[in-house]
Amino acid sequence: MKYIRFIHEGSTQFGMLKEEKISVLDRSFLDKENKPTGRILQLSEVQLLAPVHPSKVVCIGLNYAKHIEEFGNTRPEAPIIFIKPSTSVIGPEAEIISPAISGQVDHEAELAVVIGKTAKDISEEKAFDYIFGYTCGNDVTARDLQRKDGQWTRGKSFDTFCPIGPWIVTDLDPSHLDIRALLNGQVKQSSNTRNFLNPVAKLVSFISQVMTLLPGDVILTGTPEGVGPMKSGDEIAVQVEGIGELRNRIR
Repeated sequence: MKYIRFIHEGSTQFGMLKEEKISVLDRSFLDKENKPTGRILQLSEVQLLAPVHPSKVVCIGLNYAKHIEEFGNTRPEAPIIFIKPSTSVIGPEAEIISPAISGQVDHEAELAVVIGKTAKDISEEKAFDYIFGYTCGNDVTARDLQRKDGQWTRGKSFDTFCPIGPWIVTDLDPSHLDIRALLNGQVKQSSNTRNFLNPVAKLVSFISQVMTLLPGDVILTGTPEGVGPMKSGDEIAVQVEGIGELRNRIR
């Protein structure tokens, strides 16, 4: 099933998407009490938003061996985690704003995991019980600032630096999905989630040992090799098998 968050006639609404038709829900799909209202809209009638508004986006660094190699790093003993603020989140077709203080803003295509219920100190075996579904993500990075600072918070946290969407897919096995980034139609990143150093269940469990994950929180699972710069006017598309395509332009 595909779930979306959208604007129609000036209000934010939620729905289930099948082909081009939206079955409008009476509340967020994350609320177990949600029900269809009976209203049907066409996808062309609405403006898609980021499918969730998370309290936090927890990101994983260095989760593909070839990405580690391209940056000359060594494989970490445990998953590296960092956080993007909720103010960095934007939806499909929204503009990524390149900050004036950065000379290099890079794309990082990623599979995004959406948490469905509160998770704290959970085991890997139970991790999937806490996942609502999956979407596409782009861990946009001011690479020059990341290198300058020696840590990642500033370079990763600018407003608009976390596009996610266009929808959440619930019935998906995340263990072997093709993932690509296309810059102006040219493939720049291409890999498969089978190349994760740390699979999804391990990541959810590991993060939950550190912080409580809330419904709607997002985990970005790491990017493959091929990251590179974007300039004003470029279009970046993140494609994940079984989900679809997240497109954004740079300004």
